[in-house]
Amino acid sequence: MKKFMLIACLVITAVMDVNAQQFKVITSVESIVPSGMGRSRIISATEERDYKEFTSEQTEEDNTRNKSDRGEIRVKNFEETKLLNFYNIGGIRFQNIAANDALISSKINAMVAEGWELAFVTSAVESDSGKDDGQGIFITRYIFKK
Repeated sequence: MKKFMLIACLVITAVMDVNAQQFKVITSVESIVPSGMGRSRIISATEERDYKEFTSEQTEEDNTRNKSDRGEIRVKNFEETKLLNFYNIGGIRFQNIAANDALISSKINAMVAEGWELAFVTSAVESDSGKDDGQGIFITRYIFKK
């Protein structure tokens, strides 16, 4: 009976490990700065971080500020794929958008070929807010799971 229980526990543990999911976030940042002055990239971290190492809990009794070292949080090993800016000196450049689509599709296809499944996509825009701003990005996060 003890052997049966031991084997059953090992099988259950093995099944639980198989069902564990991993997630990976890939981010595309596309410049919407007029005159093509911005930088556009696909960014993919190649090193891991454990959020718990940089998390503090605030309570009524202890509201000490989180003093995590930014240098330890920063990821220095990552893939950076150059994309083209949405604008050039003549205005919006549709060929650049098509080129970015091709590169982003290539990255997604490579991730799928590596066994990742595209689970979620979310995007946001911080756009130019007037003649003196000159800032703007279109950011998209592709969240994969396996």
